[in-house]
Amino acid sequence: MSLRVIVVEDDAVISMKIEQDLLDAGHVVLDVVHNSERALDAIHNNKPDMVLLDINIDGTRDGIEVATIINEKYDIPFIFLTAYSDVNTLERAKVTNPCGYIVKPYKASDLYTSMTIGLFNYQSKKEEQSFTLAEINMWALSPLSDREFEILEDIVQGLTNAQIAAKQHISMSTVKWHLQNLYSKLGVKNRTSAVKKVLSI
Repeated sequence: MSLRVIVVEDDAVISMKIEQDLLDAGHVVLDVVHNSERALDAIHNNKPDMVLLDINIDGTRDGIEVATIINEKYDIPFIFLTAYSDVNTLERAKVTNPCGYIVKPYKASDLYTSMTIGLFNYQSKKEEQSFTLAEINMWALSPLSDREFEILEDIVQGLTNAQIAAKQHISMSTVKWHLQNLYSKLGVKNRTSAVKKVLSI
């Protein structure tokens, strides 16, 4: 399967290798960019199938901040391809729900494998989440707000309270408050029951 890919990498030598590896695998490289501003412009203008994203990049944002914006504004899977593997970076990165996390230096086979499995998992999650606010509100005990629906999507994706708080830019106590309201409206007692009920519709 050929994918239309944007590469975000500030090292010219590494970016050339990534581009060549992608071309060798039959993918289309839409753009290779070196900073956060150009990355966001390229994503907005090209709507790629996937983004390969370094964490330490030039510009006003790092790769994790760019990933957060991708989640908020675009429905595009991304993979971190970075030299950083420390605990702090991993904790920040996992909240953004990447399709994969590849540590440089990498092998071309690692890249191909991560892209294939990452895209499959991403598409599987999307299929599992094929529900709308209108559908939920048809059987909910009372209508969900837009924010409650977003949090419902998050728990279906398997996000923890801490990850939801970071993604939604709200406090943990606010997340818990929304969840209690959500459970009450869905007629369930916990997140497991909520997920099962939603996926059964």
